[in-house]
Amino acid sequence: MIKSSQIRRTFLDYFKSKGHEIVPSSPIVVKDDPTLLFTNAGMNQFKDNFLGIKPPKAPRLADTQKCLRVSGKHNDLEVVGRDTYHHTMFEMLGNWSFGNYYKKEAIEWAWDLLVNEYKIDPGKIYVTIFGGDEELGLGVDEEARTEWKKWIAEDRILEFDRKDNFWEMGDVGPCGPCSEIHVDIRTEEEKAQQPGHELVNMDHPQVIEIWNLVFMEFNHQSDGSLVGLPSKNVDTGMGFERLAMVLQDKSSNYDTDVFSPYIQFLEKTTGHTYGNKEETDIAIRVISDHVRAVGFAIADGQLPSSNAAGYVIRRILRRASRYGFTFLGQTAPFIYKLVPVWAEAYRDIFPEILSQVDFIQTTIHQEETSFLRTLARGTQLFDDYVREHKAADKTVDGAFAFKLFDTYGFPVDLTELMAEEKGWTVDLAGFDAKMEEQRNRSRGASEVKAGDWVEVMAMDGLPVFTGYDTTEGSTHIARHRTSSTAKGQIYQVVLDQTPFYAESGGQIGDTGTLTKGDTVIKVLDTRKENDLIVHFVDRLPEDASGEWLAEVDAERRRRIRANHSATHLLHAALRQVLGDHVEQRGSYVGAESLRFDFSHPAKMTAAEIAEVETIVNTKISAGIPLKEHRNIPIADAKSMGAMALFGEKYGETVRVIVFDQEYSIELCGGIHVPNTSEIRLFKLTSESSSAAGIRRIEATTSDQALDLLNGQVQVLDEISALLKNPKDPRKAVQDLMEKHKQLEKELAQLQSKMVGGMKEELLGKAETINGVQLLASVVEVPNPGELKNLAFELLKALKSGVVVLGAGFGEKANLNVAVSKDLTGQFNAGQIIRTIAKEIQGGGGGQPHFAQAGGKNPAGLPAAIAKAKELMG
Repeated sequence: MIKSSQIRRTFLDYFKSKGHEIVPSSPIVVKDDPTLLFTNAGMNQFKDNFLGIKPPKAPRLADTQKCLRVSGKHNDLEVVGRDTYHHTMFEMLGNWSFGNYYKKEAIEWAWDLLVNEYKIDPGKIYVTIFGGDEELGLGVDEEARTEWKKWIAEDRILEFDRKDNFWEMGDVGPCGPCSEIHVDIRTEEEKAQQPGHELVNMDHPQVIEIWNLVFMEFNHQSDGSLVGLPSKNVDTGMGFERLAMVLQDKSSNYDTDVFSPYIQFLEKTTGHTYGNKEETDIAIRVISDHVRAVGFAIADGQLPSSNAAGYVIRRILRRASRYGFTFLGQTAPFIYKLVPVWAEAYRDIFPEILSQVDFIQTTIHQEETSFLRTLARGTQLFDDYVREHKAADKTVDGAFAFKLFDTYGFPVDLTELMAEEKGWTVDLAGFDAKMEEQRNRSRGASEVKAGDWVEVMAMDGLPVFTGYDTTEGSTHIARHRTSSTAKGQIYQVVLDQTPFYAESGGQIGDTGTLTKGDTVIKVLDTRKENDLIVHFVDRLPEDASGEWLAEVDAERRRRIRANHSATHLLHAALRQVLGDHVEQRGSYVGAESLRFDFSHPAKMTAAEIAEVETIVNTKISAGIPLKEHRNIPIADAKSMGAMALFGEKYGETVRVIVFDQEYSIELCGGIHVPNTSEIRLFKLTSESSSAAGIRRIEATTSDQALDLLNGQVQVLDEISALLKNPKDPRKAVQDLMEKHKQLEKELAQLQSKMVGGMKEELLGKAETINGVQLLASVVEVPNPGELKNLAFELLKALKSGVVVLGAGFGEKANLNVAVSKDLTGQFNAGQIIRTIAKEIQGGGGGQPHFAQAGGKNPAGLPAAIAKAKELMG
């Protein structure tokens, strides 16, 4: 059986023999394209090449690209594991032509590779071509048909519509007709029962597409029209996992050696045998797939979190954990144990992941631990809901299911599963309505309808960035566009050359002005769109032509570069103090402060923090000059000892920033001080955790650091004056705190005695309603804790009964309900509290024997007590 590693190597070697340069995969996490969270196709990294914005590295390229399809237009998440051929993360083998060759060569080489190199039986192959589209104004792709007829019988060439055979990256952007190659791997008996051409594009698990040849020649405009690209290009993508299934003669991607190591490990770990039971098979497939997606995402710099791309990764991991918990009986973290298996599988093609195994394991382990607690909490809430709601139709309210999902991260399909076990159903329509409300709120705040670029002047390649050497210069507006959002219009311009730094590598974008005569346009921000430098401006000029003066806000830039250089000094100091395992995991470099995230398993000690701060300030005061190396080969940079950041994609030539050859050498495209003395002062303001295994330092420099220190000195002087200027202010504060602590203790004792004295008086107010003792009253107690203690003391004295107490605390109100255990079958404290809490404009909950509620209307406490008496009657 041909191994998957050999399949990959054969593909790359074949196209190398056809004059293609082999390029590395870009990171799976997209950094500079606002239209994408993740790389979802092999062409993503070549978008600017297809649009003619920048020249390609070579006219013919080939690669294997890490892809993730779990968000946006291309989203396969919910079917992953339920079928045998969709994945979240997958490899896409691709060959590319940028105006070099077109349909003839692409089709000929695809056939040659599949039939003559991989030895796929031609009798198993079907191909599809674009059948035309009236709306697009395009007819049938007869050119592709003509080329395919050279290699395959015409009855195996099938026409399909725009949905299947016109490839579009999104609503706007590069696109074109495509030709797909499908393989029928069914048995001869199955083929005799139904011909393969009837199953193409019908989601049959054994009649599958393995390769898509896209003939990219158009740019889809926002108005729906097609404009020709500067050249006709070829963009192909072949699913590596599906190809392995075909070549290894398997009926499922998961039966190949791409996945067998994970499945074997899970069988050994969980005690479940793959192939025995459908629900456990799905769980094993889900986990085997998802660990790859999560592993590559973390390796490329995206940690699980609650926002955007990080939330998607967290959701994938939680989906895997939930399947393990529900179907494989895994109540403790276990997915993290698969990380070494994953790293070993990809060590040859993606060797950079090997050094991150420990970090990725730690991150996944902590995420699993957190989610398993969430599962336990969600299960308890669900059980409470079913017990407390005696719905005649046994339906879980959609709003409650959404609350479990939105507040506790509890997947709705798990809620459905638990409901089914109890003979209940879930109001999915209600859940979907709540979900749509949330989506609409999100869309309203962030959705951007991008306009098309209007070309003012032709530009040869990408804009020239001059900002390393100057903060101003003459320029021309090459293109501009207007986009609309819920908050208003966004105006953007591209300059032929610019001193404005575009947000990248953690450093925020420059601001400033564009001036021509009396016309002054404010530059509000500068960002990258792929490799294009885009300036966000407050308006577009009536006449964009002619020469403009571009001026960066130099004072703001000065503060930013001081903070950026300080992050380099900080990184080196952290490695010196904590060890070489420290690696940058994210940063923010602004004008007022800096933030630096790094891998480290434990909270830093006060001594370590002080040592790091001392080292950085020592390097600042040493006045170390910047040594900058531009456009040097990356191999030379690495031989210098330059540190590269995981998740960043570097070209063949790079920029190296050096502050003392023996101290700090990093690959970096940002703006830096010419000498460390310009930073003046570094002051660390906080050290905290930002994620599993990640620590975060926040700090400031220069004038902001001086202002901070001066402010702290002023506060200290004021405190000292309040203490009447003692010789040892620290001891004076400690003495004051001890005295305050003693007084608080004495006050608590007095308050407790006072509450105790109320007990006998309150017991005299107990009523008997329908044979049950009820003590319901508004009381005055010092704090919510004493209210709870009093409720339990009164219930203990009653032995059998219900206690309902309310108290006001300033502008807030609290209610407590306590029910003796012999009465919980008759009265439920949680149900009572939910009903009476409405009177204080609040809510709450708890157990059947005790529940609490808070509200913002103390005036409603008497009504709440009266309501409780009604419920007892």
